[in-house]
Amino acid sequence: MTIKITKTTAPNPKPEGSPGFGRNFTDHMFLMDYNEEKGWHDARIVPYGDIPLAPASAVLHYGQETFEGMKAYASGDKVFLFRPQMNAARSNYSNSRTCIPLFPEEDYLQAVKTLVKLDSDWIPREKDSSLYIRPFFMATDRFIGVAISKTYTFCIICCPASAYFGSFAPVAIRVEDEYVRAVRGGTGRAKTGGNYAASMAALAKAQADGCAQAMWLDGVERKYIEEVGTMNIFFKIANKIVTPALNESILSGITRDSIITLCKDFGLTVEERPVTIDEVVAAAENGTLQEVFGTGTAVVVSPVNRLRYKGQDITVGDGAAGEISRKLYDTLTALQRGEGEDKFGWRVEI
Repeated sequence: MTIKITKTTAPNPKPEGSPGFGRNFTDHMFLMDYNEEKGWHDARIVPYGDIPLAPASAVLHYGQETFEGMKAYASGDKVFLFRPQMNAARSNYSNSRTCIPLFPEEDYLQAVKTLVKLDSDWIPREKDSSLYIRPFFMATDRFIGVAISKTYTFCIICCPASAYFGSFAPVAIRVEDEYVRAVRGGTGRAKTGGNYAASMAALAKAQADGCAQAMWLDGVERKYIEEVGTMNIFFKIANKIVTPALNESILSGITRDSIITLCKDFGLTVEERPVTIDEVVAAAENGTLQEVFGTGTAVVVSPVNRLRYKGQDITVGDGAAGEISRKLYDTLTALQRGEGEDKFGWRVEI
């Protein structure tokens, strides 16, 4: 794929101190268009800026779009991506579920690498910081009516990012038993904006209740744990690591897969199976609930010290970050930053 590059003549100001998350953007972005006659065409990197959209664009009315989240890390003069092939593959799964044309995975990786290399001076060097990369696809047909769009735009933007929740400190999670995010047969396993729009009311309830995120139960029986708003979820119960088995309503997290691999490498027993909220409550009551933590690209590993369910608080352990949570976070972030042996071949140097 040939990518035309137009460099900015007016660089964006870099943030002073901690960049936060998702507030500051790099100097350039990648764009590529699709129509039925040409397929994917006109690959280009241009100065970061607004994207013109007609008021009738399909994405604005019917939500036909998908996105990904990935990171780049700097170590000295080297820059690494973390398992980007899985993002490219998951992106095509999401596209297939939402009837967006598939995008060649080798071109996807080339686009990401080229953009990150061009804006590599934006990658923070501080510990627990990275360059967050957001590739996304959107339908652009100028048409009011429920139909599959015939034109699309693929875009990639980047932003320097510090820790998603501000630090590694444990967070509280509210168990949502009224609203549902997704059901089997729906789009829960695809990474599409509609899933997150469906989560906003539960997020508002969680934050009003003093919690960082909402944890979803299944949409049928309202008893099986699925995932958290921005994370897959893990429990350490009686010295075993337990996480909900993937199904059509749970996102197939790349960090989730990495954590499962690391846990097994540590010699821990890992169970991917249905997990009920009643099992977790019972484990807390009998003292076998040792740790709870979430995983995701943005948070990496986020320890959970409290679950709020039906107006009651369930304290996890002694309220501090657990030993396994800390070990997993330190191991994975060190590997991502280019430190230590990459025995699994997860790092991709740009």
